[in-house]
Amino acid sequence: MRSTIYLVSTLIVAGLSLTAWANITESETSYPSLQPLIDAAKPGDTITPPPGTYAGPVTIEKAIILDGQNKVTIDAGGKGSVIYLDTNGASIRNLHLTHSGESHNDIDAGVQVRGHFNVIKDNIIDNTLFGIDLQQSENNVVRRNTISSQHRDLGMRGDGIRLWYSFNNKITDNIIDNSRDLVVWYSADNIISRNKITHGRYSLHFMYSRYNLVEDNEFFNNAVGIFLMYSDGMIIRNNQITHASGPTGIGIGFKETSNLTVENNKIMYCATGLYLDVSPYEPDTTNHLKNNLVAFNAIGVRFLNDWQGNIFEANQFKGNITQIAVSGAGSAKRNVWKDNFWDDYEGFDLDHNGIGDTPHEIYSYADRLWMDVPGAQFFKGSPILEAIDFLERLAPFSEPKLMLMDPHPKMLAHDTP
Repeated sequence: MRSTIYLVSTLIVAGLSLTAWANITESETSYPSLQPLIDAAKPGDTITPPPGTYAGPVTIEKAIILDGQNKVTIDAGGKGSVIYLDTNGASIRNLHLTHSGESHNDIDAGVQVRGHFNVIKDNIIDNTLFGIDLQQSENNVVRRNTISSQHRDLGMRGDGIRLWYSFNNKITDNIIDNSRDLVVWYSADNIISRNKITHGRYSLHFMYSRYNLVEDNEFFNNAVGIFLMYSDGMIIRNNQITHASGPTGIGIGFKETSNLTVENNKIMYCATGLYLDVSPYEPDTTNHLKNNLVAFNAIGVRFLNDWQGNIFEANQFKGNITQIAVSGAGSAKRNVWKDNFWDDYEGFDLDHNGIGDTPHEIYSYADRLWMDVPGAQFFKGSPILEAIDFLERLAPFSEPKLMLMDPHPKMLAHDTP
């Protein structure tokens, strides 16, 4: 039977007086250590320490519930991780975890998880290098935590949440600000849902990770929204990604990634909305991008090269300075474009069926210059390049190249997802 253990009763059980316990557990930060309380607990116990600040690091190796009731701080004093959770079936909740060490090699974090079926929820984690780190850990729940990193340059911060070779975890409803990435490496079948991530590098970065679900998240004011590398079978839906507007800002990017479903996302105010690099990669596979709003970006969709295998269906392309860009003098016409709304479509709908009477075609004119000559990108949008582009469209010096054709463009934008 689970029991609730309070500090005084636990010390009595452990055979320690309050004075003796305080004397032998005083840390360099002058806070009493929480470790004796953890060590005295039995599997299944609920530990609710009295309000106050306690010294870490703390190691938990048994299935207990540690509940701070939003009145307890654990301060690691700048050494190691605040909590090492090396067990199955434990719960850490309602705590303030702070002041981890600074070692990237040791992954000093608010919570290091090395087990299965644990719950880490409703904690405030700040002034730590990494937030929550899961390694070879399965079926854990990381929910409603508020996480921020130590004050460092962006690349030197730790990741807000990190999964490494971890499966079937649920990462939901967390708020991460001023950390580096939410990173998922060599991990599969995880759910990442309803998180809000701001002022970081990669909101969400996948490497060699398959079959993960990403939905209902908000990512804004990060260098990159979502980037997938060598990560197949992913579902990305109902996310809002905005203001990835730096020199390399990307809403959603794919590198050598196949069998994707990307639907009902809002991708707005980014340097590049969608970025595709040799994707899909596996032979005879398809990436399906449907019902996304790609709006007010410098470039709506950018292909690194002339590639194929992507289906763009029923998306809205609105207010982008350049709808489509393809490097290497290529085109995007080997992909499937159907039933999309293009705000620069110039055709008519004489039969009033909501579909343009003629296909929407995008050609490359002088605007090809900045796509293929890196130095010319500085002049993108400048009056001189715009004037050259206007003159070439008025009287082309050579046959313009067809970039893509949507046979049945929609005349009206549907309700935004």
